[in-house]
Amino acid sequence: MSRTAQRTALRICPLCEATCGLTLTVDGTRVTGARGDADDVFSRGFICPKGAAFGELDGDPDRLTAPLIRTNGQLREASWREAFDLIAARIRPLIEEYGPHAVGVVLGNPNVHTMAGALYPPVLLGALGTRSLFTASTVDQMPKHVSSGLLFGDPFAIPVPDLDRTDHLLLIGANPLDSNGSLCTAPDFPGRLKALKARGGTLTVIDPRRTRTAKLADRHVAIRPGADAALLAALAHVLLEEKLAAPGPHLADRLDGLAEVEEAVREFTPEAVAGVCDVTPQEIREVARELAAAPTAAVYVRVGGSTVAFGTLANWLVDVLNALTGNLDRPGGALFPLSATSVVSSSPSRKGFALGRWRSRVGGHPEAKGELPLAALAEEIATPGEGRIRALITIAANPVLSAPDGDRLDNALADDLDLMISVDPYLNETSRHADVILPPPPPSRSAHFDFAFNGFAVRNQARYTPAPVPLDAGTMDECEIHARLVLAVSGMHGADPSAVDDLIVDRLLRKAGAGPETAADLTGTTGPERILDLMLRLGPYDGLTLAALRAAPHGIDLGPLQPRLDQVLRTRTGRVELLPDPIAADLPRLRAALDVRQREGALLLVGRRHLRSNNSWMHNLPALNGGSNRCTLHIHPQDAERLSVTDGSLVRVRGAGGEISAEAEVTESVRAGVVSLPHGWGHSRPGTRLSVASARPGANVNQLLDGTLLDPLSGTAVLNGFEVTLTPTGV
Repeated sequence: MSRTAQRTALRICPLCEATCGLTLTVDGTRVTGARGDADDVFSRGFICPKGAAFGELDGDPDRLTAPLIRTNGQLREASWREAFDLIAARIRPLIEEYGPHAVGVVLGNPNVHTMAGALYPPVLLGALGTRSLFTASTVDQMPKHVSSGLLFGDPFAIPVPDLDRTDHLLLIGANPLDSNGSLCTAPDFPGRLKALKARGGTLTVIDPRRTRTAKLADRHVAIRPGADAALLAALAHVLLEEKLAAPGPHLADRLDGLAEVEEAVREFTPEAVAGVCDVTPQEIREVARELAAAPTAAVYVRVGGSTVAFGTLANWLVDVLNALTGNLDRPGGALFPLSATSVVSSSPSRKGFALGRWRSRVGGHPEAKGELPLAALAEEIATPGEGRIRALITIAANPVLSAPDGDRLDNALADDLDLMISVDPYLNETSRHADVILPPPPPSRSAHFDFAFNGFAVRNQARYTPAPVPLDAGTMDECEIHARLVLAVSGMHGADPSAVDDLIVDRLLRKAGAGPETAADLTGTTGPERILDLMLRLGPYDGLTLAALRAAPHGIDLGPLQPRLDQVLRTRTGRVELLPDPIAADLPRLRAALDVRQREGALLLVGRRHLRSNNSWMHNLPALNGGSNRCTLHIHPQDAERLSVTDGSLVRVRGAGGEISAEAEVTESVRAGVVSLPHGWGHSRPGTRLSVASARPGANVNQLLDGTLLDPLSGTAVLNGFEVTLTPTGV
């Protein structure tokens, strides 16, 4: 290819929640380079190693380029028509014989990074009529959705720290210098933290690991894993006991249950929680006083404080603290973003948020936000009886690695399903069991708009990038794949996929109370573009359209976050319900945990995130699978000496669900009594097509879990702070 064919094109990065703008170098149809877009209104040129590896991911030779269908037990390449014909022929009879709930749907993390994953799965679920929905949320952020639902009446009303204006940031179980943030969309999170400190602000980090973020902090509290809720309750206790709570006039008439919260945290004194937290009462009081004294402050919790036994309580207490200090819904505190595609309803609901509207068949787990725990998927497939899941649709999901007890799920997928369909670019540890695999094209072939992450962004903005590279011959656009899947499962196989787009448009019009004439002026050359244009027109920013975004290729800045609590409240009372009944009912469990002590000889395991990784789906790229990005077991020198573990040696790790072997890395980055393994590894199963990942498979930390440890309110798997034992290999 001659150099004259080279050009540049813009693309929003879909590889983590930071949503940075990229400038791609394209040689013909091949992406040969990626750098930060210096003119992007949000990211201003920032790029991390994942974004820099965009071209490598885009051109990964292990990506599937055509559908696969199973014939005589073997997967073979097939045409798109063959693949959808097979789906349509086999799934409808199963639904008609066993009912809609016999079809399970698993949505993985990459879904929220694509337009297709944002627009079409709700229509698919509606067409199926199934309640058997499982997503990555219950191994990640579901506690935040549940706590927000209970507090504000809307599980998507999630206040984010106003990073660029706050004076004091308290981070719990978060390492944004490696993760780039989560449920807080902020390009260059590291730069924003450094700016906070440069303007005289304070950063406090609560984490059992001495992470890169903790090293930047003014105060690092090396808490015992899993004790976050107890510590946060003690902080609330100090604020109330010492009369430091000051919600302020803007919250005075909007808080319900303040006196009840004071009574609920009365027993959580610093002295009472010090033992379980392994933090001195004096330090707890100092953290609370510093939080109260700051001109503005924000408290933020993420994976480390969510995937624990008291994840929902911890997330609830974060916003209780933001309210008690008067920082909820004010600049410099925690504010609610306003996405450009937030369709404004003509009659907003005040029904509040309900948990447990139905329960899982085997374990009796309550649904949360319409979802069942991913940890319960294996038993729902493998346990005989009426209502058993017999067909499974996985979309950009690899639960064999991401859910607890992957071996059991692996066996269930192999032995107990009548039909499995995967929408996935890879033949991975989960999709290898599918009867049909529908591979989406590389991301350079897809247009991009962040429907999900703009709802968690630290600054309001809107950016749209058309596909930088046209589709290759024989491939199908990801949105069309989703639309045709909807048609195949709904009995409309063979209809034009535009029928699905028209259905989405009609639903949006009805939700907004708008007539069909609103759709008459829509622009866009594809159905998804027309949908985006409609959502922008129905959104909160007058005059914002797809044409306006196309005319501003680096995005449109919509300004800093603003107070808007009254707009987001959906509780029955119309107020922030500070002590909802489900929370009050779970607090005795937290009180009882104050008396529980770690089993002698056991260690507590926590996960960790690598800067060059995002769960299991980036381990097949040479640029991201090497160097410090390794699946090693971090262990403190004191524990290593006690257990006769040496740096670089293999150790056997045992948990309630099984055992694994991992290479030890002796380091003071974890506190004594704690070990750490990264999430998403274990690429050692046969039948995959992941040449780089399988050459450096690592160990699947979730195999240490048997799936029974869950946060009861959210159904989130306890992936952090559980007990393990170590022995050197051969002992």
